[in-house]
Amino acid sequence: MEQIAQLGTGIGWRPEIADAVERMAGSSGGVDWVEVVAENVCPGHIPESLVRLRERGVTVVPHGVSLGLGGADRPDEQRLRSLAERAQALSAPLVTEHIAFVRAGGALTASPGLEAGHLLPVPRTRDALDVLCENVRIAQDALPVPLALENIAALINWPGEEMTEGQFLYDLVDRTGVRLLIDVANLHTNHVNRGEDPAKALDELPVEAIAYVHVAGGFERDGVWHDSHAHPVPRQVLDVLADLASRVTPPGVLLERDENFPEPAELERELGAIRGVLEKAEVRSPAEARNAEERAPVAEAASAARQRLGLAQAALLSALVAGTPVPEGFDRVRLGVQARALAAKRADVVAKVAPELPEILGTSYRPAFVAYAQGHPMTDGYRRDALSFAEHVLLTGRPDDADVLREVRRWWLERSGPAPLSQRPTARLARATRRVLLRR
Repeated sequence: MEQIAQLGTGIGWRPEIADAVERMAGSSGGVDWVEVVAENVCPGHIPESLVRLRERGVTVVPHGVSLGLGGADRPDEQRLRSLAERAQALSAPLVTEHIAFVRAGGALTASPGLEAGHLLPVPRTRDALDVLCENVRIAQDALPVPLALENIAALINWPGEEMTEGQFLYDLVDRTGVRLLIDVANLHTNHVNRGEDPAKALDELPVEAIAYVHVAGGFERDGVWHDSHAHPVPRQVLDVLADLASRVTPPGVLLERDENFPEPAELERELGAIRGVLEKAEVRSPAEARNAEERAPVAEAASAARQRLGLAQAALLSALVAGTPVPEGFDRVRLGVQARALAAKRADVVAKVAPELPEILGTSYRPAFVAYAQGHPMTDGYRRDALSFAEHVLLTGRPDDADVLREVRRWWLERSGPAPLSQRPTARLARATRRVLLRR
């Protein structure tokens, strides 16, 4: 396994805290490196703040969120090219992604393609592992630098799972040589939401494969832990970090914060708390044996496994975003919590992609969007989602305010623009009719 450079203590770079990150970069007890969401960076237009950090020798690692390597389909070639371009543009020593699926349906299952707009857990089964391993090898061949994959937080359990998380990760590393990005906040989240012991997961996973570690905050409500990335890092998450650091010295540890950004002094305090945990940790001798099953040989995933996984993921995602029946074996209450969380996240992201919509609609924006989301699954990204929501508002005439509807119509007409025509006559007729109605 290729050696990964020592990174130190870092922070997730976001535009809202760019100035603070630059001030902390390279300072004693500050920031050694940064991670940036890959999809938020254009290789030809890298933010000046990141350019300055790179010029000062600060490592920048692109962190992808849209590949969906745990999905039933093979990785999209364009998405892989885009991730490779960002790694090269940032001179990154590695790139990272997630063990998750983000879309389902389509040709493989002869059903409509759906997008979650969120990272969803893959079942820990042999089928899912076979597919994931093949997808990882495809990604590794397409990327110019090593790949590391992150364990995700989840609200729901798949029925009929065949492995624990640690066993699943061990086999993944054993079969592909991929590195791991271990998120200790996600281990804590899964402890609360799925009853999974973080210590047991750390016992079973190959800690020597860790490229770096994520630390983040969250909150508990009604017995559910929400991995918000918008709250201070709690003691429980630092305790999991301490347990991990007693087993191996991680090459890097990174503080994630995506919203509700505190003052720079608070960020520095959290970075100091992370450093304190690492400095106090004493690495124990590794165990001689692991509770892992016999390793499966490296082999390409069979197409039958892809189809079985695809059907299962499409059924779950359809229940979450399209209101279809809950698949057998899933907890209906937890699926309801997850469905509401997905709708709320869609509303939040669309508000960022199209900030004019919540300004125009005011307090009616969020309830209107959540109601819209329940019957209109996302199929083509957040920008298209914003346009489709505006169309829905205009076609339904809600809210019943002529001035508001006029502003929504103006916004939609300015941004809808020409689009490639569908080859299906019915789709072309529907589009033409919709545009005529919306222009009136």
